[in-house]
Amino acid sequence: MTTFKTKPSANAIDTEIRSFRIDIPQTELDDLQYRLKHTRWPDALQEAGWKYGISSAYVKELTNYWINEYDWRKHEARLNEFPQFATTIDGANIHFMHVRSPEPDAFPLILTHGWPSSIVEFWDLIGPLTDPRAHGGDPANAFHLVIPSVPGFGFSGSALEPGWNINRIAKAWAELMSRLGYDKYGAHGSDCGALVSREMGIQKPEGLLAIQVLQLFSFPSGDPAEMADLSEDDQSRLQFLANFHERAGFNAIQQTRPQTLSYGLADSPTGQLAWIAELFNGFGDHIDHIDRDALLTNVMIYWLTNTAESSARLYYENVHNQEQASQDVNGTATGVAVFGHDFKSMKRFANRDNTNIVQWSEFERGTHFAALDAPDLLAPELQAFFRRFR
Repeated sequence: MTTFKTKPSANAIDTEIRSFRIDIPQTELDDLQYRLKHTRWPDALQEAGWKYGISSAYVKELTNYWINEYDWRKHEARLNEFPQFATTIDGANIHFMHVRSPEPDAFPLILTHGWPSSIVEFWDLIGPLTDPRAHGGDPANAFHLVIPSVPGFGFSGSALEPGWNINRIAKAWAELMSRLGYDKYGAHGSDCGALVSREMGIQKPEGLLAIQVLQLFSFPSGDPAEMADLSEDDQSRLQFLANFHERAGFNAIQQTRPQTLSYGLADSPTGQLAWIAELFNGFGDHIDHIDRDALLTNVMIYWLTNTAESSARLYYENVHNQEQASQDVNGTATGVAVFGHDFKSMKRFANRDNTNIVQWSEFERGTHFAALDAPDLLAPELQAFFRRFR
């Protein structure tokens, strides 16, 4: 059954954990096909490439693949291979995968996706992390995995009251792990998931031993002394950041007018595709590093659950509810993995804001969604980092 359209209970002390299974009505898939085949295309500059935004030629090609080759039922079945549940925390419906390892002494780990991602981001990690024995690895490195859909995202649904910023999500994750009976655990995330994981490190809920993230978003404070002796590598990382801000229009829009944006995304699957695929392709810097079926399954989850507005709203809440979010230094044991085609965290600023970084790794390849395009690198990285806390 599907329950993502159900309005969550207002009773915050409701602790029931409900079974969940994805089963999209065929009428919704038929409607999607009709909309895709009748897309009204913008009269975009055909030779502009990615200069003004995502390439028109790329979106048309990917839409054609979506219509003629992509098979939702195949990937729906793959997702349903993993045990899924839903529960109510702080008035919000929380959908999550809970995949326990066959190894009894496995280490519990909560994985948090960001925007414009979903639980799909982690599906290639689940096997190697929960059952390393079956993947040629050491069974002592096994994890029990909890993989939630962030409130307002995917199968957690769109019925979400205001105020859900990273601070509130971090508290909800601590409650979720406690509700599942885990008294010791770790946290991992990328993008907004990295922010949530770091916020958990600041809050230090009982049982959290360590966090591992793909980004630490620590920036110059404005003090000239911080900039006086920047290395050539640090300068290149700042330039990467500047290039990102120049092109990341989604960031400004979702921080200020997410509802206005949502009318187009909720009505046009091609619009939803373009809005998501631009970041997955690094604004054109690394095209098709992510498997197309994985990308489209991710887009499908946003489309089928109609969560364009509720997911984009997280950016607004993080900016406009800063008084609710902790600005403290993170002192929890922290690991960082910097991937070659991703935002480049800077050690000098990261160490200023996070005083207990115990592992820092850098890789030549891998994007902002390394769990999807470099799981062979990320899985052993997570195993190596959390091994010391078992």
